[in-house]
Amino acid sequence: MLRYRLTLGPVLIATIVAVCFFDQWVEGAPIPSGLRWLFFGRQTIPPGLGVFLLCAAAAVLASRELAAILKANGVEASKRITTFAAILGLLVSGVVPARFLATSAAAVVCSAATVVLLTSLAFHSRRRTVEGVVASAGGTLLAFVYLGLMFGFALAIRREHSVWVLAWVILTTKACDIGAFFTGRAIGRHKLILWLSPGKTWEGLVGGVLTSAAVGAGGVALLRSMGIALPPVWEGAVAGAVFGLVGQLGDLIESLFKRDAGMKDSSSVLPGFGGVLDVLDSPLLALPVAFWWLHGLHA
Repeated sequence: MLRYRLTLGPVLIATIVAVCFFDQWVEGAPIPSGLRWLFFGRQTIPPGLGVFLLCAAAAVLASRELAAILKANGVEASKRITTFAAILGLLVSGVVPARFLATSAAAVVCSAATVVLLTSLAFHSRRRTVEGVVASAGGTLLAFVYLGLMFGFALAIRREHSVWVLAWVILTTKACDIGAFFTGRAIGRHKLILWLSPGKTWEGLVGGVLTSAAVGAGGVALLRSMGIALPPVWEGAVAGAVFGLVGQLGDLIESLFKRDAGMKDSSSVLPGFGGVLDVLDSPLLALPVAFWWLHGLHA
């Protein structure tokens, strides 16, 4: 497993960096007149196109894994409906124009949730039976919130900040996973939550949070040298520790889903890591926290 992680990990990081360069490169490029309706009439590409494409691809794969987890729990789940819910959640996070009033933007999100609920109820009652329909609708709404709205905070951050700030948030959060893994293997003795995640230790958690703090501080220093307005380095260290700690809570939440389904990994699509959901679990919870932290800097 370690060999796979050391091989695939750098590839995943390189992918994030490549998407960031692409996102920055296409921002402001002219949109062909026939496609402007997709961007609410904009004439140039808004920030976040590359981020959206990456998030959408990840959400599609993660939705299939979430559907499998739901099925293992005895909940009828459609991969198509689960994916639809996740992508719609991403769309309302990424394409609602900034000129919309707060009430209008909230109405768009509520309308999307209503569409997801009604679509799920209609689909799962198509056999003219009520058995399991409510549970299935709940699973679909879980995908809308978990893989749509929560993941959509990546797009929200990108809309207000440089793409490199978003990369800093994600890499700082994942640094906790790396630090926790190696610290736990080296000196881990005391189990964190044995009944939920047997492999995690308190020593690993401390090592992971310290790693995130170091990466957070180093990232802020680098971004400030690039002319990106961020707070002092010591605040970057504090933010990194918070992102790492919250990310570990996100990891435990996904473990709760998997353990309830009797699964160790969400899938085996990423050797050494498990599934896409196993990689996304920590950023999914850290992204909303990062958005509000960053938003507070400009309040």
